[in-house]
Amino acid sequence: MNCLTLQFLFLPLPFFVTTVFSYLTVVSSFSTNIYCVLSAFVWCVYLQLNYPVLIAAIFICSIGGTFQYGFSISVMTSPSQFIKELVNKSCVERFDRILMDWEVSLIWSFTVSVFCIGGLLGSLIASSISSRFGRKRCLLLNNFWAILGAILMILSRTANSFEMIMVGRFLYGINAGIGLSAQAMYLTESAPKNLRAMVGVTIATALAIGKFCGQLLGIRELLGTEKSWPWLLGFNGFTALFQLCTLPLLPESPRFLLLERGDLQASEKAFRKLWGKKDHSKEVVEMLEEKAALQSIRSCSVLELFQNRTVRWQLLSIVIVFTSLQLCGINAVYFYSFDVFRAAGIQEHRLAYAALGTGLCELTTSIACSMIIESMGKKDLMFRGYIGMAASLGLLSVTVYFQKTVWWLPYCSMVLVFVFIFFFSSGPAATTIPLPGEILTQSFKSAGYTVGCTVNWTCLFVLGSLFPILVEHLGNFCFLIFLAVCLVCGFHVRFNMPETKDRTALEISAEFDRMHAKDKTSQKKNSSKICEIKAQETKL
Repeated sequence: MNCLTLQFLFLPLPFFVTTVFSYLTVVSSFSTNIYCVLSAFVWCVYLQLNYPVLIAAIFICSIGGTFQYGFSISVMTSPSQFIKELVNKSCVERFDRILMDWEVSLIWSFTVSVFCIGGLLGSLIASSISSRFGRKRCLLLNNFWAILGAILMILSRTANSFEMIMVGRFLYGINAGIGLSAQAMYLTESAPKNLRAMVGVTIATALAIGKFCGQLLGIRELLGTEKSWPWLLGFNGFTALFQLCTLPLLPESPRFLLLERGDLQASEKAFRKLWGKKDHSKEVVEMLEEKAALQSIRSCSVLELFQNRTVRWQLLSIVIVFTSLQLCGINAVYFYSFDVFRAAGIQEHRLAYAALGTGLCELTTSIACSMIIESMGKKDLMFRGYIGMAASLGLLSVTVYFQKTVWWLPYCSMVLVFVFIFFFSSGPAATTIPLPGEILTQSFKSAGYTVGCTVNWTCLFVLGSLFPILVEHLGNFCFLIFLAVCLVCGFHVRFNMPETKDRTALEISAEFDRMHAKDKTSQKKNSSKICEIKAQETKL
């Protein structure tokens, strides 16, 4: 199974490395480009030969984790007309009444947005479930939400019930909310420190793959037909079944076993299974130091996280970056991309294929980012991503406004759409989701993911509710609101967050304290604290 997984992941390697080179041409010097592209090849070969089980763990966790989230977001576009027809048909048969257009639109909007309500509920219970049952068992149990939802989706047309689709979407939301947190915790806790950033990016990559698959399977040549659309909506159940059958082959998170269960022997066994013959003694020593530094390693609640002043800057950073992830304008750009494509001369029946291009752009950039993040660092990628997105939005608001008067501006708008998606997937999308697991110590991780994911789902629901109103009153100038959000988050990352590359949670915590110390004495104290931590690691 591991060899097949590796072949699946690395078969298109040359194309992805070409994308890496294109990215680096924008943000780095030529010599750095050559170095990073060669490093990408080295990293791929290194991972394939040295961490085959870890690669399998990434694939298995992703296919039942954020893949479900991304698939559920994009899959509703294709069968929308068929679902609306089912709504009307159900009401005619039950009540002998044809619904008005606004009534159908209201039911359709609720059917789409109920996914966010389920996601919010899932993110709220993810912390307690993952702490009580463990990361692995939490992921296993989470699959039953998706399987039950898929059964309802597949049977909805036969039962002539649009309510089954609503309930199915709600269950999919719970599955996505829990999976988003549990997958991020499992993978970041199972990866070596020098690979943690790359493994964190795969979480966003799986989400991008899910979006692209939802778009791809929804075309009329595959499952986007009147006959097959229930199977399209039920596809989540098959991926959940796959994870349910394969996840038991993997061990529990080693950090969870040691720091929360106190089982050193089981933790070392999990390390050996995930890392093979690689030396894990340094990782174990660092975890024991973290446990000793924190004295009590019990998982803290969300309320305790808010009350603890020592992590207030980490908490503020989590809230800002997760808020910006949804309010950065990516949904607005996708919304206006159809108008841009039409203005550029793409025929109506070919718009779905043009949309595949945007999904493919996000996917390939995310995969390319996973190859270079270890050499560039997360802070730089996130900062450059937000500044690039802000610049793209500013230009896009101008080109979309004048695209009907200047014949070549629609083509500029189309390029800017892809440039924006490129910066989004290489910056915020690649670095945000695993952030709580990197900047918080073990006792606060579960609560941190709960806060981040709750903010994410809340903003997604609010944006879905208010975005039509913004478009109606502001038109394409709604981009300026998202531009401001990008600038605020970008400068917060630049001046208020440390680099997390190759650092432990204790080092990052000390660096936060140093950056935000009010006096020079505190800064010197925190600087010496960082030096002590690094000196201890050097002795190992």
